[in-house]
Amino acid sequence: MEIPWQGLQTETLRRVVEEFVTREGTDYGLSEYSLEQKVDHVLRQLRRGQVVLCFDPELESCHIQPLDSVRARNKPQLRNELDAEGSGPA
Repeated sequence: MEIPWQGLQTETLRRVVEEFVTREGTDYGLSEYSLEQKVDHVLRQLRRGQVVLCFDPELESCHIQPLDSVRARNKPQLRNELDAEGSGPA
């Protein structure tokens, strides 16, 4: 489920982003970046609409994902809902 990051308080958003960028397994390639640089990079991506903040109720955690992957994953779900309502293509 997408969370509108604009509705979060500045400090809350920063802590969510910090937690995300410090997770194990997060790969930044060959370059070394400070925590501040990583957080700034993700915040810029959020503002540009390149990534979205999502909440997973099963895992009870927040994730930051590319917008394209979220939209692609939601398309089949939307299509199935429309078909179930009888509004989808025949």
